Parts: sequence; C-alpha cells; structure tokens
Amino acid sequence: MKVADVPAVRAIEIASFPNPWSDGTFRGEIQNTSISFPLVVVDPAGGDIIGYIIYWHIRDDVQINSIAVRPDLRGKGIGEAVLRHVMDDVRKKGASFISLEVRQSNVRAQALYQKLGFKIIGVRKGYYTKPDEDALVMGMTLGRAPQ
Repeated sequence: MKVADVPAVRAIEIASFPNPWSDGTFRGEIQNTSISFPLVVVDPAGGDIIGYIIYWHIRDDVQINSIAVRPDLRGKGIGEAVLRHVMDDVRKKGASFISLEVRQSNVRAQALYQKLGFKIIGVRKGYYTKPDEDALVMGMTLGRAPQ
C-alpha cells in the first residue's frame, strides 16, 4: 500500500465498516515501516484495488488489524486468499502466533477465520462502536513453514 492507494482503500473501508479508519490512520500504517505491513489486493484484469489487509509483525507475533474486500466481490475467496498469503509469509519469517478481533455479530468473517484454523481465545467487552459491540479475539498457533 502506498499513500496514493489511500482513497481507494478508504472507499472499501467506508463500505465495509460502520466506524471506518481515517485517511490519517492509513497513512500512519504506511509510514510505520518497522512493524506495520499494509498490503493492497489488485484486480489483475483491471488494476483496481479490490481489497486490503494491514497487519503488524512483531518478533514471533502477528496481529491482523484490518482486512476488507470490496463488497461486490465478497464471497469469491479473495479474503481467504489474502489471509492464506499473509499466514504463509509470516510463518516463513518466523511468526508463531497470529490473532485478530472480529465483531461478535460478524458470523461470516468468523466462519472464514475458523476455516483457516483460528479459534476464539477471548472477548474484548465494548471494543467496537457504532454500534457498541464486543469483539471476539481469535488466534492460532502457526506451524512451521514447509521446508
């Protein structure tokens, strides 16, 4: 992700979340090159940004901070492919644990995360706003990268 990508990423963010991140938050993630890895998903046919993921990789721990796919392209395996790519990449770089938060009501996302091996490991009470809602903390231990 580059600063020039922020308008397209923000449009997906606004269409995806009731309390979207600001332009400044995305710019901050782009500038935080020591731990933040903001990636965009580009449509190979047209070159448009169709999704993104932002994660932090600190030593052996990875935190998925945000992931979204353009609403009209959801259900096509894009989010799963992006998560699998990140999981494989960070595993190769030595990460041993990955986690994320998800709205308690977002059963579709929870199903994807469970499919990939994430388990509910906790609850963050009142984590989300607009509407107020608890977050499920989901995580998993990453196995060793194939040799």
